[in-house]
Amino acid sequence: MKVFYFTLLTFFLCLVGLNAQNKLELEDVISGGKNFRNFIPKYVKYEFLPGTDSLVLFQRDTIFYVEDQLEKSSFLTLKQVNDLFSNSDLSKLNSLYPIKWITSNSYYVNLPGAIVIADVNSDKVKYIINYPKEAEFLSFNPVSRFVAYLNDGDLFVVGDDNKSVLVEKAESKDIVLGQTVHRNEFGISGGIFWSPNGKSLAFYRKDESMVTDYPLVNINERVAKVENIKYPMAGMDSHHVTIGVFNAETKEKLYLETGLPKEKFLTNVSWSPDEKYIGVAELNRAQNHMHYNLYNVADGSLFKTLFEEKSDKWVEPENPAVFVPNSNTKFVWQSERDGYNHFYLYDINKGLLKQITKGEWVVTDNFGFDAKGNTLFFEGTKDDVMNRHLYSVSMKNGKVNKLSSAQGFHSVVLNDSKNKVLDYYSSLNVPRVIELYDVKKKTKQVLFKAENPFEEYDFGKVELGTIKSADGITDLNYRLILPANFDVNKKYPVVVYVYGGPHSQQVNNSWLGGARYWQLYMAQNGYICFTMDNRGTPDRGCDFEKVIHRQLGECETQDQYEGVKFLKSLPYVDQDRIGVHGWSFGGFMTINLMEKYPNDFKVGVSGGPVIDWKYYEIMYGERYMDTPDENPEGYEKSNLNLRVDNLQGRLLVIHGAIDPTVVWQHSLQFIEHCIKKRKQVDYFVYPRHEHNVLGPDRVHLMEKVTQYFKDFL
Repeated sequence: MKVFYFTLLTFFLCLVGLNAQNKLELEDVISGGKNFRNFIPKYVKYEFLPGTDSLVLFQRDTIFYVEDQLEKSSFLTLKQVNDLFSNSDLSKLNSLYPIKWITSNSYYVNLPGAIVIADVNSDKVKYIINYPKEAEFLSFNPVSRFVAYLNDGDLFVVGDDNKSVLVEKAESKDIVLGQTVHRNEFGISGGIFWSPNGKSLAFYRKDESMVTDYPLVNINERVAKVENIKYPMAGMDSHHVTIGVFNAETKEKLYLETGLPKEKFLTNVSWSPDEKYIGVAELNRAQNHMHYNLYNVADGSLFKTLFEEKSDKWVEPENPAVFVPNSNTKFVWQSERDGYNHFYLYDINKGLLKQITKGEWVVTDNFGFDAKGNTLFFEGTKDDVMNRHLYSVSMKNGKVNKLSSAQGFHSVVLNDSKNKVLDYYSSLNVPRVIELYDVKKKTKQVLFKAENPFEEYDFGKVELGTIKSADGITDLNYRLILPANFDVNKKYPVVVYVYGGPHSQQVNNSWLGGARYWQLYMAQNGYICFTMDNRGTPDRGCDFEKVIHRQLGECETQDQYEGVKFLKSLPYVDQDRIGVHGWSFGGFMTINLMEKYPNDFKVGVSGGPVIDWKYYEIMYGERYMDTPDENPEGYEKSNLNLRVDNLQGRLLVIHGAIDPTVVWQHSLQFIEHCIKKRKQVDYFVYPRHEHNVLGPDRVHLMEKVTQYFKDFL
């Protein structure tokens, strides 16, 4: 197949001439390394004061008020804050960064055992809410002055009277209250949902008693101790989730009547502004049929099913309803029903009113409405998937305006009235810029520009480009990093870094093209580093992402192989020295590629790999593969244990022994199959690490990965 590609952006990171030869070390480029923070582009923290256009700048010891002409004056000091605690046993702050604003003149800090609310103008503590120091999963509502927390698994609420009230007792270790459920899928990031006035809360209750215990082993005990977790594997019994509602003033509690079947997913919980209803996106276990249900807060009964969504592959609601200002009934919902994630306007009484955004691009974030509800602000890929821009859309006519201008990845914060924007962005050759944008005046002020932390380090050229996927039609984005002192007449080994799974775009127009610093280190040491986003990765629409349904590892590896063919077409690539490395889904892809294309990969390093999808958890596994009984052919094709005969290159497998995400059983079974087939592989275990090796030990991990490529590639 003929490969088409073009370079989108290229640049030389060495800005001080070809004689710059400073060498990167692993301690510089690995998170947890001694010098890693020195190579992160400098970040400066700005915030809008609530309800105002006023901007403040955070530094360790002082918060400055920023005038329109960027003049600065002291607003709050660390000494002022710590002086408030001088006559108490409250802990002192080491910096001002933990401060959270309530109003333009009041703030709170979360200290061990207490939340302290203070006033800037009077330099006085307004009130203190105490809770047990061992409490977990705190959720503070500054409107009502209530704090929800867990203590020994039980859910409590305490107000500014400092009288804790038991909301729900856990009863047993199988009951989980007020925490994320469904293994953090469907955009779930917490288990407490405060009402608009903060006097009531909805909370998750998860019953895991029917879920199989899965053993993890603590080797630090004299006699190794089994520590069970709950791990529902594909096709096995799943947990049951319900939603409780508690009024912190009346102490009344009820449960929403979510009914049968009990095995379903309750997601995207939100309150109506008048607090009459709670909306819940309820997804069947097969994850192909969603009901958006509204429940009466007064008695927990079902008010109505407002709408349904179906798919022959999967439905994945990830964003709760966002109500239009000054309306108790109108809200915006995000859906992929037309093939791309877009906004839809609903009314509780009338149902669907209209689709707001449309086109072959996706909304990636919602920043909310202006004060009158006439304009909605969002992040999206309207220009192209390699960039993220800030847009606004008129609720009246659907006209979309792009507000950010510079190419790159933009991350924004808007003030409450949505007339001022803090725009943090980077691009391939721009480490970080912070701008203040006036929406009405359409003016920009540059607040900060970060310097290039690699200015004195030469590791060659970074290119972004595209090739065609295995279907011969679809463009796939890649990143190529060439070695330092690159010579087109030489032959270089290649390390392919792969992920390739859902919910992870590896290549984009952010700083260094989204490259991991380890790839820069490898390029400086004479390797070409290549990464590509295959079909199945996010933000390109349903056809692009959902092609993987019931066949994980098929089209992904076919696409990645097109990348390998592209590499082999380059005259400076040593075709006999191509390696591959990935973790988690990337670990699965690493072994999958080596088994399917054994003649093309000399070396591979697979970390935390899924080997057999029937041993993976329900929520993720069944979404993409259905159950093992429903899709035996798909599970068989994706089972890496069944193709170990094909292995030819040198392979290192690494796993955390207490991994609760991809359990250790995966790689252990793979090693067992390799033994039976007389296939030699190398294996390394991190005895007390979970799915990711974090902290200083991560440097050890990457030393091992690096040395493996140096030794055998």
